[in-house]
Amino acid sequence: MALKSTIYKAELNISDMDRGYYADHSLTIARHPSETDERMMVRVVAFAIHASERLAFGKGISDTEEPDFWEKDYTDAILLWGEVGQPDDRRLLKACGRAEKVVVYSFAHASSIWWKQINSRLDRAKNLCVKNIASETSQELAKMAERTMQLQCTIQDGQIWMSAGDQSVQIDLEMFKDFG
Repeated sequence: MALKSTIYKAELNISDMDRGYYADHSLTIARHPSETDERMMVRVVAFAIHASERLAFGKGISDTEEPDFWEKDYTDAILLWGEVGQPDDRRLLKACGRAEKVVVYSFAHASSIWWKQINSRLDRAKNLCVKNIASETSQELAKMAERTMQLQCTIQDGQIWMSAGDQSVQIDLEMFKDFG
């Protein structure tokens, strides 16, 4: 019998002063049995960074045809395809062909090694952006994971803070590849 996803609920308050985006999102997060708290929380941070009324979690790990999160327009065209982790170059090139923009958030100790191995194969992907979160930071985020969460994300002058109760984590993004 296949293991089922564990459902997490999060009330996410976003104050993104850089984009002028202020909203509350009630998220239902399906955590695949093979997914860690760390990866799930990086997905939540990525969601907060790109939040909009049409942004949604995809099936991610459990479906190779969907991203971890995405935004579609009213015609079902994919405006943003978001991946978390270290996807292979074929998956990213396929996503770049399907979406207006593709963004990846890597977070493991070996992220720089992964990137060095595949970056030359992704040079032609002008609609791809790859950002890295230090593994120490993602491990701190994992400590916030609970089945029911009250989270606040503040973004100002490129600085990102995620808070839950008395816990707060500053998230610094290292740019591996920017659009263009």
